[in-house]
Amino acid sequence: MENSTNKLPRHIAIVMDGNGRWAKQRHRPRTFGHRAGQKAVRAVIEACLRRGIEALTLFAFSSENWKRPQEEVGALMELFLKALDREVNELHGYGVRIRFVGELAAFAPALRERMQAAMDKTAGNAKLALNIAVNYGGRWDIAQAARRAAQAVVRGEIDATQIDEARLAGYFSLAELPPLDLFIRTGGEKRVSNFLLWQLAYAELVFSDALWPDFDAAHLDAAIADFAGRERRYGKTSAQISNGDSGAA
Repeated sequence: MENSTNKLPRHIAIVMDGNGRWAKQRHRPRTFGHRAGQKAVRAVIEACLRRGIEALTLFAFSSENWKRPQEEVGALMELFLKALDREVNELHGYGVRIRFVGELAAFAPALRERMQAAMDKTAGNAKLALNIAVNYGGRWDIAQAARRAAQAVVRGEIDATQIDEARLAGYFSLAELPPLDLFIRTGGEKRVSNFLLWQLAYAELVFSDALWPDFDAAHLDAAIADFAGRERRYGKTSAQISNGDSGAA
């Protein structure tokens, strides 16, 4: 697909950071912040639906998050289960297609079953592609894409000499979606934390000081306005863009 040159991003990705600090400011446990963050998730999904955003990818649980205290990880898993049971039917009614991306085999069978059920139920929806990255890492995504390409070579489907950037791109987790246009990280940190490393190549980056539970439609609109004010050149010059040569490099 062509990269977006529109003022409205087609595909937004968000690192939802700051739940723990938000809870600490209120002298509450980190799990309190994670529960509050679910409201922000709902607000952003609804805002994307109203604005006609095609795809939203949320970084919910990284492959590195297993290193956190066992109590917090357990609480997060419980929140996932409850959220799936509570939200899927309504999101399905809104036309949201839910997809979980990452190494799902690491999760307990009960959680995997609910994830699969949510994906199966919403598979035919087309209003918003909601991707929830769990046990996901950008390096993992690159490695699994390379592995899938190698397996295709072994099966005789392609020749190794045919593997270029365009061919490899088809083996990534979000290959069927529009290219990533806008990356947002909340919580004031300015790093990508191993998220969508391949897909970030030409994305616009916005870093918000808002802690995730405080992030709402107004914050999203501010990020989209920032995106709309940028000139996306894809390696070309401003003069080329002005003359209508806006194709991706």
